[in-house]
Amino acid sequence: MGDPTIDAARDVLAESLDKIRRGIAGLTVDQLNAKPAGGETNSVAVIATHALASTRSYMSIAVGAPPPPRDRPAEFRTVAADGFGGWVEDMIGQCLGLLDGVTFDPSIEGVRTWTQDPQDDPVTASWALLYATSHLGEHVGHLHMTLELLHPAD
Repeated sequence: MGDPTIDAARDVLAESLDKIRRGIAGLTVDQLNAKPAGGETNSVAVIATHALASTRSYMSIAVGAPPPPRDRPAEFRTVAADGFGGWVEDMIGQCLGLLDGVTFDPSIEGVRTWTQDPQDDPVTASWALLYATSHLGEHVGHLHMTLELLHPAD
């Protein structure tokens, strides 16, 4: 029997991550990069990139792993190319892999966010775990709305 908190997190994350996988499945590079709402809105590629990078970062904090390098502003400049689906699969594997063989320790405190900026308030493992799952869910919703605009019902 595993850690119940980690098991629950894995279930919630796996469901949301699968929605990202299914959301990009079969899209062309042009569709991945389209901004169907126009203007300064985000493409499917940007939404997926930001959601996955943020999830990986906050899940790392939640389990006490070193946060991976991250360039948040670059996530919003993402332009998908051939192979984007493979990158998404790799990131999904990394996010879920962070939960392999760990026991959740909510007492981990004083961890800074992905920026590692001394001005940032430290967050706890519990906060990072909850934030990772809720933030991912928010962006899954953005992805679905963007896909609806990309493929309006006939």
